[in-house]
Amino acid sequence: MSTHLESMRNHWWWRPGWREGRRFYTWHLTFDGQDDVHRLAADYRAALAPLGPDDFTLIPDQWLHLTMQGVGFVDETDTETVDAIVAAAHQRLAHVPAFLLQLGPGTVVDPEAILLPAQPAEPVHAVRNAIRAAIGDVLSDVPEKETGFRPHVSVAYSAGDGPMAPVARTVAASPVTPALAPISSAELIVLGRDRQMYEWESYATVRLG
Repeated sequence: MSTHLESMRNHWWWRPGWREGRRFYTWHLTFDGQDDVHRLAADYRAALAPLGPDDFTLIPDQWLHLTMQGVGFVDETDTETVDAIVAAAHQRLAHVPAFLLQLGPGTVVDPEAILLPAQPAEPVHAVRNAIRAAIGDVLSDVPEKETGFRPHVSVAYSAGDGPMAPVARTVAASPVTPALAPISSAELIVLGRDRQMYEWESYATVRLG
């Protein structure tokens, strides 16, 4: 386990551009039907439950995700553009092989979340690079930075401000077995965060080659 030497802070502040009711197109890896990932998340929910709901938002199975690449806010992005990006993604991702992803070990206690590193990172980067290339096939500028991407899955978000040490002790005292997840597709979703949870509707699922 690793930690940043900071205090916990509330993850649910409104980031630039976000407001209640606004939705965002973004690409994720999602884990519907991934029983081993759900088992791992349940282990963390049980371990973190004593910290209390005022301190942590525990992520239910249906909203587990690996954030990949944003496209744009729904009210600023027309559906013709989105559909063209999806079509380009079908072409690009057809050349990226499916792979087996491992979540954990090495839990990271971040100031705003508890993260599980996703390994190996290289095939996740390959998927993201293909998606960025697909966006670049349609748009002159690809949103978000290419660098600094760290593949991970969050199992909980900090819902308040406070010391990090008790959280780190709780996580360290609750070792869990890493999970394996076969990844065969990437999903374009319509994301919202009105209820202190990342919730979405699927727009398109694109299979890997």
